[in-house]
Amino acid sequence: MSIIEPSAQVCFLTDDEGKVATWNPACAELFGWTPGQAPGRALTELVADNARWPALAAAGGGRIRMRFSGGREGFATLTLLRQYGADGEPHGWSAGVVITPSESVSEAERVGDTPLSAVVDLLPGTFYALNREGRFLLWNHNLERLTEMTPDELAAAQVMDMFEPRDRPLAAENIRRVFEEGAEVSMEMNYVSRSGRETPMLVGGARVACNGDQYLFGMGIDIAKRREKERQLLLSERALHAASNGIVITRCVGSDNIIEYVNPAFERIAGYPAAEAIGHDARFMQAPNFDTHERSQVRLALAERRPVNVVFRNMRKNGEIFWNDLNITPVRDEHGEVTHFIGILQDVTATKQRTEHLEHEINHDPLTGLANRTLLWDRLDHAVHLAQRHGAMVATVLVDLDNFKTINDTFGHEAGDVVLKVVARRLQAAVRDSDTVARMSGDEFVLVLVDQPSVRFTLRMAERLRRAMTTPVAFGGNEIPVGASLGVALFPQDGATPAELVRAADMAMYHVKGNGGGVHFYSPEMRSASQKRAALADSIRSAIEHDELFLLFQPRMDARSGKVRGFEALLRWRHPKQGVMLPAAFLAEAEESGKMIEIGNWVLDQACAFLQELRQLGYTGLPVSVNVSHREYSQHGFIPGIAERMQRYGLPPGSLEIEIPEADLIRNPGLGRDLSAQLREAGVALSLDEFGKGISDLSFLRQLSVRQVKLSKAAVHEIAREGGRSCLAKTLIDIGHNLDLAVVGEAVETEAQVEFLRSHGCDQLQGQWFSEPLAPEAVRRMLDQRNHAR
Repeated sequence: MSIIEPSAQVCFLTDDEGKVATWNPACAELFGWTPGQAPGRALTELVADNARWPALAAAGGGRIRMRFSGGREGFATLTLLRQYGADGEPHGWSAGVVITPSESVSEAERVGDTPLSAVVDLLPGTFYALNREGRFLLWNHNLERLTEMTPDELAAAQVMDMFEPRDRPLAAENIRRVFEEGAEVSMEMNYVSRSGRETPMLVGGARVACNGDQYLFGMGIDIAKRREKERQLLLSERALHAASNGIVITRCVGSDNIIEYVNPAFERIAGYPAAEAIGHDARFMQAPNFDTHERSQVRLALAERRPVNVVFRNMRKNGEIFWNDLNITPVRDEHGEVTHFIGILQDVTATKQRTEHLEHEINHDPLTGLANRTLLWDRLDHAVHLAQRHGAMVATVLVDLDNFKTINDTFGHEAGDVVLKVVARRLQAAVRDSDTVARMSGDEFVLVLVDQPSVRFTLRMAERLRRAMTTPVAFGGNEIPVGASLGVALFPQDGATPAELVRAADMAMYHVKGNGGGVHFYSPEMRSASQKRAALADSIRSAIEHDELFLLFQPRMDARSGKVRGFEALLRWRHPKQGVMLPAAFLAEAEESGKMIEIGNWVLDQACAFLQELRQLGYTGLPVSVNVSHREYSQHGFIPGIAERMQRYGLPPGSLEIEIPEADLIRNPGLGRDLSAQLREAGVALSLDEFGKGISDLSFLRQLSVRQVKLSKAAVHEIAREGGRSCLAKTLIDIGHNLDLAVVGEAVETEAQVEFLRSHGCDQLQGQWFSEPLAPEAVRRMLDQRNHAR
């Protein structure tokens, strides 16, 4: 044939190794080999796809690309049939080649006729075909690379030699199941190549029928990366199990967080076995009625899918309450979505108890358990500070036992100790939880009675204390008579400081002791003082009506540029008889008379009107701060009232500042947090006054939305006393900046104070050194002058 006819068909024989044994003229014309050239040549020379003879024989041929005479190539169907001799043994192959027109074969048939040998090297893992004897008949290059063996070595190899001795029984059983049961099998093995490289593999196979015989076709996948991940997971699991802190992993399911894992430390801490915890929401351990703020922090963090750390109380399975330092971290998937949370639990109960015990020992009397002298001064100072801010009255009562030396001399010191303990319990039982009972020294006790509404109320409390002392104390079969002398001093009438109050109460106590005991108030002229306060209270009621109150505005200056940055509104009373009065002279009476709310509302209206006027004149960005008392900001409607004023006067957010002492917010943290959040929502800035005057709680301050802190006057005045070397002021400035807050130094009166505060980074300054408080028209003139000077 001069051309390749579509129906061309030839046949010839090969030996067992695929070498041509017979060749006829049709073969010679089709392929170009003469009958003399063909015998002994490999059939695979006619295949254009570099196929191997074992693969062709195992597959029984197939539709392949072949080489024809004249250097042409084309597709043909090669059929290989095994030949058997008279003895029944295989002797060579019968090969038939049929050329069919390509257009008569479907695309699926052409793909299906692709020789297996053309595909195996494209597979990602190893490929192999085995006979029943475990010999390799077909494989890909990946198997050669894995085994580091040549094709001839693989053809001569036995599959069982690839397995380690311990794996061979399982491998042999799997091969048996493939050939005898037609099972699909897989197993893991560690293959060690001749160079010693160990590769973990997942191998498997299934039975395939081919030309009347059956073979095992299989693949192997390198699982080294999977093994490493499993190792890391196992290590992580062991680490979780070995951790001393409790670990909980929860899955996010809507608003719930269902526990999926707990470690042994969790079981030990909480008392719940893993089986009882897994599947429950993590809230099942919460202790009711405890730490509501901390729990709300956790709920908010979980809802916002962010980390959180809190210390609160949980309940063990046995009902015991324990302190839990909980750290929660979100876990994100590959798409960045939070799917799980990891909670680290640390039982800090013992630490809490030790801390409380140490604090109690430092601040309490070891005999009676009452507050000691150190805690007394702190409590009294705090009470005086709050009373000063809120216009309340504080009573200081000094109690001295009558004839205590006689008790010790008569009944012994052990009896004296018993009497002191009994007296301590009686005093505590006679006062409120908000009051303080302290042992001053020996047989002297001091009581701090806060929020006294009237002198009459204080007198009744003092009488109740005196009566509580009169019952004899039983000791050793004896009834020991007990009496006491009580001296009472009141803030602000009898002293402005804790030392003054205790000294006044002590003088009153000695006065009554010299007159037979009982109760005595420090000032015999108290009635006259009360009358004066009543007259002042009456005048306050008419102050607003008669337009006697007015505001002055003291500028706050930029410490660097000297520019005006804002104003503080300061209240004054133009009293018809006593002249201009400062707030300290009348606000306490305003609080007691119930006029504080009305005065506070008037101040806010005036301050907002002043802000509006500044804005109309073109002076924007100059906020005005207004001092408010506890009674004002704790009343219902305080925030809505401010929001209404902001809208009525057309004030933008941030133009009005509410100034509250730091100690007031710390005294009631819950109210402080709520007030801070509500002011922020209303567009009103919060300014912290008297920063550093008392005890500071920095972790609490971080929870507040605060614009600035104003150094306590004491810290600023200390600069002048120490010649410009105030450690307190510098420390407070650093703390303020560490909290990302602006720091204002107020009551600045000397050049030394200015230079010190400016050199240590104070942001704004306020005080007489720069400007006295100004009337509104004076403020306008000052701003106009500064504007023209630029």
